[in-house]
Amino acid sequence: MEVLTTMRTIARWEPFRGVTTLQDQINRLFNDVARTGEQSNLSAWAPAVDIYETEQELVVKADLPDVDPKDLDIRVENNLLTIRGERKFEKKVSEENYLRVERSFGSFARSFTLANTVNTDAIKAGYQNGVLTLSIPKREEAKPKQIEVTVNAPAVAAAASGK
Repeated sequence: MEVLTTMRTIARWEPFRGVTTLQDQINRLFNDVARTGEQSNLSAWAPAVDIYETEQELVVKADLPDVDPKDLDIRVENNLLTIRGERKFEKKVSEENYLRVERSFGSFARSFTLANTVNTDAIKAGYQNGVLTLSIPKREEAKPKQIEVTVNAPAVAAAASGK
């Protein structure tokens, strides 16, 4: 009588096997771009934005270097502020002369929901040194109000109450 014995292979458990590191992913991204010969977008880009609030207004600042202000479209619809634009790739230098292209180019759009406390009809936009600044004033009823508290003297208060 023949006895068959099967031996199972013990596999070592490696929970992170198959998970690539961030460095591997970045390297693959750059290698893929270099192989395809793309010179502009490594990924879709969106400008960095800071938003802060004062007692009088909401301020939005967006970093938009090399963006022509004529290429910007700023709109407010249903309290949704949208900034659209495009940074164009400079064609002044031949593409063969570039050794490295890291800045992103192309169209972008950023949208932000505005509170009902702002006056969207009075937005002011300025562009200086590559920074777009939007000043969005608050409505009068939304601005903080100082309420003065009056303190009555005890003798006056007692006389007023009839005691």
